Order: sequence, then C-alpha cells, then structure tokens
Amino acid sequence: MENQEPIEVSIVLPAYNEQEAVERVIEDIRAAMAGTSWRYEILLVDDCSTDSTAEKAAAAGVRVVRHRVNRGSGAARRTGVREARGEIIVMLDADGTYHAGSIPEMLTYFPDYDQVNGARTSEQDTWKPLRFLAKWIIRRLAIYLTGQPIPDLNTGLKAFKRSVMLEYMWVLPDGFSCVTTMTLAFLANGHPVKYIPTPYYKRAGGRSKFHPIRDTGNYLSTVVRMATYFRPLRVYGPLSILILITGVASSI
Repeated sequence: MENQEPIEVSIVLPAYNEQEAVERVIEDIRAAMAGTSWRYEILLVDDCSTDSTAEKAAAAGVRVVRHRVNRGSGAARRTGVREARGEIIVMLDADGTYHAGSIPEMLTYFPDYDQVNGARTSEQDTWKPLRFLAKWIIRRLAIYLTGQPIPDLNTGLKAFKRSVMLEYMWVLPDGFSCVTTMTLAFLANGHPVKYIPTPYYKRAGGRSKFHPIRDTGNYLSTVVRMATYFRPLRVYGPLSILILITGVASSI
C-alpha cells in the first residue's frame, strides 16, 4: 500500500552509487510487502551518487531525497530518519546484500519491541578472516558493556520506532559505525531489542565502501564512546579498580 496516507512504515534505503542493484532491491521490497496490510513508503536517500542511482529510484516511483555533497552512510541514515513519514522505520542497504523478505517478520514484533534487527547468517564481503575476527572482538566488548546478547552488532537491516530514534540523533556519526551506534543506543538505554536470523548476499555490482582498518577502528571507538555516554561505570569502574590496586601494590 505504498504512497497511501497515513503512512505507518517508512522503508529507507541509504544509497551511494548503487545503480546496479537499486531497482531490484525496490522490487524485492514491494514483493515482500505485497502480502501485508501495512501502509508504507519507500524512501531512498542518495548520498550524492555519481551514477544513475537516484534517477533509477525516482523512475521506479519511490521518493528520493538527495544530498548535495557526499556526507557518508551515517549522514544518509540520519536524513532518512528525519524525512520518514512512518512511525516505524525499516532500513536496509540499496546494494542487494540484505534480504527484503525478512521485513514482514520484523514488523510483527512491533509495538512490543523498540528495535528489531536482522542478524546475518553469513559473511559475504571481502577480507573475511579479518572482518570476522574484528567483529567478534568488538561484539564481545559490546556485550560486556551493555550486558545484553548481541548476535550481530553492525547489521544494516534494522527496524525501529522513529520517535525513539529521534532521541539519539545527536550521537549518530556520519560513517559506517552509525548502525552500530543505533544498536548500542537502544540497548544501553534499556529499550527492548529483538534479533531475527536473516540471509546475507554478495553485493550486486560495485565495490564495498568498507575499509578494513579505518572502519574497524571506528567500530571499536564507537563501542567505547557509547559506553562512556550511557554506561560509564562499565568502562571507568574496572579502570579505577586497576589503578587503585596498582597504587596499593606500589605503596606496599
């Protein structure tokens, strides 16, 4: 029931140079939502693409918002939250990696949950060993800091209540670590979060924008930064005890 008022669900596609996949992703979303009663819109946020991503999305009949300069994946997601008309926002990448067929199941958990995430069942991108190890270490740290199980910390397939996310817009960064921040902001502040398993596919053309060293560092700093914002004792408590023990040992 796309483009009918009032909108209940906004399906947001942050995109940068995804002309190879964007039309198929839009078709997959429509096919997934066809069997539901949700009134929805599809909103593509084009982060100043240099190809025909925006034009193809507009020709497919979806609403398009364009950045005049390239600002990053996180900035596109923030724009999507602000521009969305529905109280429930679903986000997935426009590169064909996420399974649009999981969206109806995710929506069944509202309003009981404030956020529902698709936990990927495989790793399909480049640098697989490095990415797996880095993600595992960072995820274990995030589990310790939040005290909550986290099957997939940085999944890009998310559904959440817009009214809740607006409270944490100030903490969302411009880069890839934005999706991690979205997850941690909800978990660290006691919002009910649900995970469901979902397939993950290879990109449909183009190259991943993920940088293995820079973005891994950003993910790690995001976890620590969010903990200092919302769970400072989880970081500074053990550090203070360590300093105290070291001081006592030195005195003795």
